Amino acid sequence: MEEELDIHRPLSVGELAERTGVAASALRFYEERGLIHAERTTAGHRRYARAQIRRVAFIVFAQRVGFTLEEILAELDKLPRDRVPTGADWDRLTEAWSERIAERIAELERLKRGLTDCIGCGCLSLERCKILNPYDRAARRGSGPRYWLGDRRGRG
Repeated sequence: MEEELDIHRPLSVGELAERTGVAASALRFYEERGLIHAERTTAGHRRYARAQIRRVAFIVFAQRVGFTLEEILAELDKLPRDRVPTGADWDRLTEAWSERIAERIAELERLKRGLTDCIGCGCLSLERCKILNPYDRAARRGSGPRYWLGDRRGRG
């Protein structure tokens, strides 16, 4: 017989870590930065409402997309503080991200295509550089892998 879950019982930092797959030290860091919130017991132990599971999942997702913790905090601050966020609240928050995600996907696709190409210059293939970046023309555009950074070939 399955044990019934008390959804109103707050979680310890260890339980939240186990439930989210995020290290307890990272959860404490997120709390220090204001990304998640905990109540304290009389003994000073952290207790997290189950709603924090969703916030942690959001943080993990946002980091994988490429958002900074400051950007994530700004997004989380858009959620209501006087009640548990609803599905509609989360939907509104994530709708605005689709453009950012599309940009990130396009950037990753460009990087993927460039893995076997000239990166101007950094240099994956001296043989190909003779064709794609003769005389290191990319150097005029600045330091680093200019073509991977989005500079177009053919301009001097």
